[in-house]
Amino acid sequence: MKIAIAGGSGFVGSALIDELLKENHELYILTRHPDKYDKQEHIHYVGWLSAGSSPERQLEDLDVFINLAGESLNSGRWTQERKRTIVESRVEASKEMNRILSKLPKKIPCLINASAVGYYGISDQETFTEESDSIGEDFLARTVKLWEKEAMKSSPYCERVVLTRFGVILGGKKGALPMMTLPYKLFGGGKIGKGTQWLSWIHIQDVARAVSFCMKEKNIQGPVNFTAPNPVQMDTFGKTIGAVMKRPHWFPVPPFLLKTALGEMSILVLEGQKALPSKLMKEEFTFSFPTLKMALEDILHV
Repeated sequence: MKIAIAGGSGFVGSALIDELLKENHELYILTRHPDKYDKQEHIHYVGWLSAGSSPERQLEDLDVFINLAGESLNSGRWTQERKRTIVESRVEASKEMNRILSKLPKKIPCLINASAVGYYGISDQETFTEESDSIGEDFLARTVKLWEKEAMKSSPYCERVVLTRFGVILGGKKGALPMMTLPYKLFGGGKIGKGTQWLSWIHIQDVARAVSFCMKEKNIQGPVNFTAPNPVQMDTFGKTIGAVMKRPHWFPVPPFLLKTALGEMSILVLEGQKALPSKLMKEEFTFSFPTLKMALEDILHV
């Protein structure tokens, strides 16, 4: 397939490129600075979101557009300016994506746009599937709703739109896991906050494989929860890290400390939601890492 990827240099994008290259697809990576990358077989770097760039000229006969672009949630305290950047980076990228798609001579078969389970809002009691209504009014939920609303404007230019609602993505060097395992490496790990908040997680390899799966499965469209089938509560998550790393799970971190240190961004660890991947399971996607213990053993190499 001929596949365009916006946000290809990030955590998910890098893993996805590795996965898609195994299948010999032709990848067109949209970037503000295409000249800084060396040429590689099956990878083409295309300028976008910069003066004079017209990526649509290189994207005729496109099969899939994958939009992962957006400012990281974890790159700093959520000041008003940071929150504005987080929202605007996603909306701006989606608007440019829609402009590009509108210029192509025909509809593309599939658009895959990143999203997040933060759409549903926070809850310790409810279980969310793709059929669930949103209850969220916090910053994350509002951001995801705006992001998805802009992405869905691409519908006239695509045969299918897939909104990949990511849970907490676990990987070795990037994402949330390195920060979460650090206290255990220092023998200071323990319950974070009340411990009953749900963590809907997924291994980075399963993210990449599931994106490839959604590209090919024509029955899949709309929102799709990208979470492992076995979410856990935060205290169980910590205990599993401790068990896998052979470290104690004993030093609790009270909520007020995290709120003082992180401000509003503390919602990422102090709150959560239990989201299940109903659509992926219905279409019989096979998770390589369905349980947390399996995922952590693979990532932490134990």
